[in-house]
Amino acid sequence: MQATWPPLCSGQPPDAQPLGKGKKMTIEGQVSAIGRAFVYGLRRILGDKLYGLYIYGAAAFPDDLPTGDIDFHVILTDSLTDDERSRLYELHDSLARDFPPLGVDMDGYYILLADARGAQPPQSQMWQRATDKSWALHRQHIRAGQVLVLHGPDPKEIYPPATWPEIEQALEGELQYVEDHLGEYPHYCILQLCRLIYSHETRDIVVSKAHASDWAGDAFPEWRRHIELARKSYARQATPEDRKFMLTEIRAFLEFARTQIERARQRWRQQGAAADADKPPR
Repeated sequence: MQATWPPLCSGQPPDAQPLGKGKKMTIEGQVSAIGRAFVYGLRRILGDKLYGLYIYGAAAFPDDLPTGDIDFHVILTDSLTDDERSRLYELHDSLARDFPPLGVDMDGYYILLADARGAQPPQSQMWQRATDKSWALHRQHIRAGQVLVLHGPDPKEIYPPATWPEIEQALEGELQYVEDHLGEYPHYCILQLCRLIYSHETRDIVVSKAHASDWAGDAFPEWRRHIELARKSYARQATPEDRKFMLTEIRAFLEFARTQIERARQRWRQQGAAADADKPPR
């Protein structure tokens, strides 16, 4: 689904207008408006130091689950100066002010090009040098075409493919994040657990929460109510009673997910051992 947006000349103002009170726009329209304002601001601040801007995650998946935030990578040819960081903070403040709610929830990394070409999870040049601990997963999503290219070359020219051990380590980190945030985001945790089960069962990690939750609802009908309420919450339609139910049940669903994941791992190990046994001796 890789999409490349029309280029903007460096001196051309973006055609995105701030979302004033009372204005309504589709999610796709909001992502488009924010993206154009974002890339325009980056070009003005960074100039030739901006190598690429890629949006991935929910905003790049064409399914019916509402987008909760915007995930992005800004690829840089050189380190940021203190002045550039200050101006970038101001840019993000303006995006949050002009394009709520998605402009507020922009979750991304400013990464050096040399680091982006490697397998080691890179540190961001912004926000206290945060590390992209899901680097292997993000690379695979982007390389598979689940990305919006706002600026720069084909991402396959930058991002290297990930190995399964790298992917499995990143998935374990995602599972730990879920366990640490059960009481804060039960709807997110339920859908993310669906995706983690799916990824281990199929070894296909390029999947949205919407698709994985559809699959899980069919595969595990005893958990269908939990999944439906989580999706309802994503659509901002959940009641206090719905949230209470999810909070009460989320730890049980976590334990179920852990059991399914471990079974899937054992099955894949057994299949690998059987395949190795069938190989002729060297």
